[in-house]
Amino acid sequence: MTEPAAAEPSGWWGRLMAWIGRVTTWVMALKPVRVFVVYGEKRGPLLAAGLAFQAIFAVFAGLWVGFAIAGLVLVTNYGLREALIDVLAQTVPGLIAVDGGEGVIDPEALLSAGVFGWTGAVALIGLLFSALGWLAGARDAVRTILDLPGSRMNPVLLKLKDLGLAVGFGALLALSSVLAVLGTVALEGLLAGIGLRDTTLNSVLGRIVTLGVMFALDAVVLGMLYRVLAGVKVPFRHVRQGALIGALALGALKVLGTSLLGGASNNPLLASFAVLLGLLIWFNFVCQAILIAASWIAVSVADEGIVLDEIAHEERLERARALVAAHEPEPESVTPPWYRRVFGRR
Repeated sequence: MTEPAAAEPSGWWGRLMAWIGRVTTWVMALKPVRVFVVYGEKRGPLLAAGLAFQAIFAVFAGLWVGFAIAGLVLVTNYGLREALIDVLAQTVPGLIAVDGGEGVIDPEALLSAGVFGWTGAVALIGLLFSALGWLAGARDAVRTILDLPGSRMNPVLLKLKDLGLAVGFGALLALSSVLAVLGTVALEGLLAGIGLRDTTLNSVLGRIVTLGVMFALDAVVLGMLYRVLAGVKVPFRHVRQGALIGALALGALKVLGTSLLGGASNNPLLASFAVLLGLLIWFNFVCQAILIAASWIAVSVADEGIVLDEIAHEERLERARALVAAHEPEPESVTPPWYRRVFGRR
């Protein structure tokens, strides 16, 4: 006897609940919503908090060593020096004090840094440990978001790969500074040629050029992080989507950086270490944007049923088969008992 079907709710309350259910199902099926669901299921906020903590030490050591190595060129080339400082100040608000503003690092102290003294040696060692640690943490975080195990590469080769990527990222930052200088100079020459010498217009257009250069740099760096650093063979179309979304989010953070971090500096209880706390909040936002973009890639790959790691996929299938086999009932014996064999009919 079959059980009677549950009666559907009737009346305006039933229609309202049914409509809410349909809307909820539609919203949960949206790709952005599924991206944030994956981000939460893979402990994305916790991973971003760990990466942000490592990023602070890596940035401080990297700035000291980078300016110490390039100090001879930057001291004599005033334009390139100011452009690099402006790019760093716009990339990480509150990191470098510019035009009398608040900042953790004085640019003059950076320009006088030396890499051949004991402080430079300590900074170089700290840079190696912190930068390589951050890159290793970022690789593990991206692979976790993509539901993949740790890298199977030889640990020594993996560290050499991370070191090469760290050098490449630093070179891209220097290249972006040079491009920002060239773009600003070319823009000012173009405006002067057509008779426009408005300083406000020049500053606004210069800001747009700088943001455009940094957007391209962020997209390239994120693409390398998702594909090369993580060691995952993600199709280029998905890497491109994630890199562009991540670069757009980072650009918005740079534009709104002062407003986002203003709460920490305006709080009298946090005034003694407001700038450092603001940097920690800033890096947390940046790392969350990076991992949310990685979640977008993960959802895109899952929607198309793309297998990123054949070995891990086969291992999961084997575990699933073993689990199913462990819960299957044992088949009954084909041989009948002795009394059926004696008295039973054939």
